[in-house]
Amino acid sequence: MSEELPIVTTANGASWQEVAADRQRHRDATIAEVQPPLPAVPDKETIPSNTTGIPSSILTAEELAITSANVEDLAPRLASGELSATTVTRAFLRRAALAQRLTNCVTELLPGRALARAAALDAHLAAHPGQPVGPLHGVPISVKEHLGMAGLDLNGGFVGWVGRHVAKEDALLLRPLWDAGAVFYARTTEPQTLMHLETSSNLYGETVNPYNTSLTAGGSSGGEGALVGLRGSVLGIGSDIGGSIRSPAANCGVFGFKPTTGRLPITGWAPLLCAAEHILPTNGPLSTSLKGLELFMRVSLNGNGNGNGGDSDGVGAGGGKPWLREPNLAAIPWRDPASYFAEDVKKEGGRKRKLKVAVMWDDGVVKPHPPIAKAMKEVVEKLKASENVEVVDWKPWRHDRAWEIIASLYFPDGGEENFTAMGLSGEPLRPLSKWILTDNPHMREHTIRSLWDTILARQDYRARYAALWNATADGEEGGGMVDVILCPAGPGVAPKLDTARYWGYTSQWNLLDYPALVFPVGDCRVSGEEGEYEGYGYPEECLDSLSQSDAYNSALWKVHGAEGYKDAPVSLQLVARRFDDEKLFKAAEIVLQEAGLPTTC
Repeated sequence: MSEELPIVTTANGASWQEVAADRQRHRDATIAEVQPPLPAVPDKETIPSNTTGIPSSILTAEELAITSANVEDLAPRLASGELSATTVTRAFLRRAALAQRLTNCVTELLPGRALARAAALDAHLAAHPGQPVGPLHGVPISVKEHLGMAGLDLNGGFVGWVGRHVAKEDALLLRPLWDAGAVFYARTTEPQTLMHLETSSNLYGETVNPYNTSLTAGGSSGGEGALVGLRGSVLGIGSDIGGSIRSPAANCGVFGFKPTTGRLPITGWAPLLCAAEHILPTNGPLSTSLKGLELFMRVSLNGNGNGNGGDSDGVGAGGGKPWLREPNLAAIPWRDPASYFAEDVKKEGGRKRKLKVAVMWDDGVVKPHPPIAKAMKEVVEKLKASENVEVVDWKPWRHDRAWEIIASLYFPDGGEENFTAMGLSGEPLRPLSKWILTDNPHMREHTIRSLWDTILARQDYRARYAALWNATADGEEGGGMVDVILCPAGPGVAPKLDTARYWGYTSQWNLLDYPALVFPVGDCRVSGEEGEYEGYGYPEECLDSLSQSDAYNSALWKVHGAEGYKDAPVSLQLVARRFDDEKLFKAAEIVLQEAGLPTTC
């Protein structure tokens, strides 16, 4: 049943509603295959807004123990045979099935192929004790739907694409993970157009936040965010062109990483405008731990072992060195983050070289909501007290201009491919599709000349921002250039559904092509008590708005307040310069340590 391909399609004369109903039936059928079957969960009328406590009342003690472990905990136990791949896969299938019922985050489970893979891994280890297939032997990994998986439908969130595209082989990114022993067991939801900071489509409806179901899980990798947030996955794959990994990671209180473009392969996925090079997207991981993100990057780029990967020529079946198969990639293996800031401090010119963190309190366009402002202040105060960190302020330069440029480059065809894809089925625009496609004042169908001019503007903006970064080395106590920027991951915690209209805290770094990493501020959640955020809020009349977007954002807090965002995780973001991905990981480790924050969630 789980390998069933679509028969009900608009190409066969079905309405978009009939196609959606069939896809949901198929999803439910794959969940019904999970054994033992899940007991009944609370209905929508009685289910609490915060669903994160429900798994402990439904899953077995063994399943809870397995799914509560992080990648770095599971991998050695699987490699030694202490845990079987079959047992671990069954546990995650059940927790993922439960996460689907609670948040609507899954497009299909893959119990048949996942358990067959797990059984093969167990047989290998039984025949070769102490010789796991690779560093991910038996580790379950969830996958955003628009990354192709051999023999499975690839619809990219469009009703009219259902049944039109079936992947002939796995996306290139999946192959080194497979070679390293991964088990792919779940595919997750994405929004119509793949261009929302939430996840809603006419195929599956809305994916909601596990901590507060009146809020979005984020997008466009919101299925991954919700699934990892409920620990139905501890390592998943998303994609990012404007915040699509970092938004759901931040909203759901997990770790997420957007690499520099050109590090990870994108061959084998199903976005629109895939030949355009206006604003490049990238794949990347979401995880319950910082080490989970790093292990994903290391295996994806270096392959199974010491970085040679695959066969003797390094190509193999996808065991590392993806640039040999996708030539546009940078031929840069994953470098050991520990080589940066050895012992956390260095000696330069006879004095300590501290990690230099620039703090961007807001982006000059939209002020963050009080819970984010409060978390920023508390984290920065701890960093300022550290002997290993130097803190300076970051003065953002024309982030409003950055949005004008990137919003003009997202759809250089004026949205034609999107409208054509939706026209195949006649499906209506979702609210945030309408906002980015038809209400976007920067949208235009470019001529070749206007596209070139806008790309020149992008390049000029990047150069000016690089100059700003360079200038931060001058005149600062302790000297030395800024290593990373600490900033909000969004204009607030997880937004109410259909309200995520400000992308600037994430899309800024896509325009600049800077790597960015989101982390939860420990177990910090919105308390629901207004008094906790006194001194971090807005003037009563919101008369000093920085922009129209700021007025919109501040009004959301004024209307809903702390109670409306109760239990939402609080997350922040670290940003480094282009191709400083590994340096960013080490900086994140130092920042979390010095701020007294955990590297797991």
